[in-house]
Amino acid sequence: MATTADFRNGMCIDLEGQYYFIVEFLHVKPGKGAAFVRTKLRNVTTGRILEKTFNSGVRVDEVRIERRPFQYLYQDDMGYNFMNTETFEQIPIPAEQIEGVQFLKEGDLVEVQIHAESGTILTAEMPTHVVLQITYTEPGVRGDTATNTLKPATVETGAEVRVPLFINEGEKVRVDTRTGAYVERVKE
Repeated sequence: MATTADFRNGMCIDLEGQYYFIVEFLHVKPGKGAAFVRTKLRNVTTGRILEKTFNSGVRVDEVRIERRPFQYLYQDDMGYNFMNTETFEQIPIPAEQIEGVQFLKEGDLVEVQIHAESGTILTAEMPTHVVLQITYTEPGVRGDTATNTLKPATVETGAEVRVPLFINEGEKVRVDTRTGAYVERVKE
């Protein structure tokens, strides 16, 4: 059991039989009346954001979570198959539970959050940035670097990313998996 004083970003709580991650919280002490905590909670299974206000000092059930590294192997009709890098056990994870799944390629490491008591998988988080090769984009023209215009490009995983005009086919770019935005060109 935890109280509202123990709230922190990323904490997982059990609320009415559902698991929620605390996205953000704010302790409020108005001039008149009792203190309270305003929170934004993300449902683990649906991903929906819920805004909830707790009275200060209210007890909530904290869910203990373990983070383990898993390596992506392949995709089939059961979902995306991963291997635990410590025990070599293989498990399927549905696409809805993987954040940034459109940028996932074979051999990538993800951090899987597992409920400690029951062993159920809550979410799988990709690294914040991945390096991907451009497989198709319109060719850049000399002198296109003057403006800050973006063009669509397809990366090796099949996802579409908006890149600057000077990026050409075959080049590698760093992509933010949370937003799907181009970060920089990678020289190797």
